[in-house]
Amino acid sequence: MIIIKKYRTLLLFPFLAVCVFASLYFVNHNQGLYDRPIAEVTDSTIIETTDMEDTTGNKDRVYIQQLEAVMKNGQYKGETILLSNKYSMSGANDQRYEPGNELFVSIDPGGKKNKALNGHIEDVKRDQYLMIMTWAFIVFLLIVGKKQGLFSLITLGVNALILSYALDVYLNSEKVGLLLACSVGVIAFTLVSLLFVNGFNEKTYAAVVATLIGTFLTLLISYIVIRFTAGDGLRYEEMQYLTRPYQLVFMAGILVGCLGAVMDVAITLSSSIFGLYEKNPDISTKALRTSGFDIGKDIMGTMTNILFFVYISGGIPMLILYFKNASPLGFTLSMNLSLEMTRALTGGIGIVLAIPIGIYTAIFFVNRKRVKA
Repeated sequence: MIIIKKYRTLLLFPFLAVCVFASLYFVNHNQGLYDRPIAEVTDSTIIETTDMEDTTGNKDRVYIQQLEAVMKNGQYKGETILLSNKYSMSGANDQRYEPGNELFVSIDPGGKKNKALNGHIEDVKRDQYLMIMTWAFIVFLLIVGKKQGLFSLITLGVNALILSYALDVYLNSEKVGLLLACSVGVIAFTLVSLLFVNGFNEKTYAAVVATLIGTFLTLLISYIVIRFTAGDGLRYEEMQYLTRPYQLVFMAGILVGCLGAVMDVAITLSSSIFGLYEKNPDISTKALRTSGFDIGKDIMGTMTNILFFVYISGGIPMLILYFKNASPLGFTLSMNLSLEMTRALTGGIGIVLAIPIGIYTAIFFVNRKRVKA
């Protein structure tokens, strides 16, 4: 049996290598599958440079780049096209192109000038870079997690499909509310993620129950607080273009956002408590409870910090933009971080609640297992 497993491992890596190289070769030679014209840059020349400064003292430099490229698909395949690219040193909404970059272009209808086509840059072909990142994630996950990593990868794909389907049902049905659709999705996420990866056992059942109780209790507390404070201090400007009730959209985001943290805490505590019981079946309930709270205290701070950094990191570009334009500190933080801070705080509440819920739920299932034994 051990020899068979070794052979499977030895065969896995060549198979992954073949898949990686085949997929990378495909995305680098798939231009003919696109309807949009694609050109590969062969030469780049900067023809103009301009220094700029605004009223608040922000300095930037703007470049105009002349590009020569070769068409890679369509009726003009193999012909040369001339393109112009304007980009800034900051690169906020533009970028510099180098030989080897593949661009989606539009061809001017005026025909050839100086024996070359003329056109405009529409977008960048990035599928090869996305493929590299995807395979890096998959390979590292399989190397570190092995069988569990494979299961995690499958559950990630299934959960993405569940979320997509839940949102699709909400958008196409007036009778289904967003919170209802997301609640059903959260239950499905939890069952798929925990049962598929950790198996059908008492430890997993305890984690599932603790996750669902902790997540929906966090949602209830958030709803009550926002309802009684009338959402005072929350700035929904980033949702101003929605044609749906923005408060419900925000609550649905809280529900889905805190699920991962609560699930992580629940399965950690459940695994730890069941691990202690399996090593010493005679261990007392008090000892399990004490050990569970010790573990919970250790992970509480790190998990809360993780949520804080994850949510706040998304607001850094806008913070820099506001500060560079001399906006007051209070106004800047209120405009850009009110929703993110609320998400982080509610996630922290979920983590704290998940600790006692996870401990007592795991102990309940441990005691039930004792009775069966």
